Amino acid sequence: MKQLSFSSKALAALALGLMTAPILALPFAAEAQSGEQGQVRKERKAGNILSSRQIEKIVLPRMNGMQYLGPEYDPAAMAYRLKFIDKGKVYYVDVDARTGRIIGESR
Repeated sequence: MKQLSFSSKALAALALGLMTAPILALPFAAEAQSGEQGQVRKERKAGNILSSRQIEKIVLPRMNGMQYLGPEYDPAAMAYRLKFIDKGKVYYVDVDARTGRIIGESR
């Protein structure tokens, strides 16, 4: 079996590259998230949709103790997708953001 050897400069460059990759991607992730949050805020202020907390009050009691992972908002569909996990399986509940009515579930 051949043993690989790396110079300290090569290891430092590799480590620096691995450490900075997530940092470089962070502004793009934050921009996408803030755009989604901004859309939700705008729709909420206009009275077009319910808040995620209002949606959670409707859906969480129906999920029989599943672990809640959080919501996502789809501005095009004007719907929330709530994500749950139970016994290693992930479940989604889609909810109309205007009415709070459950419009789809994946189990």
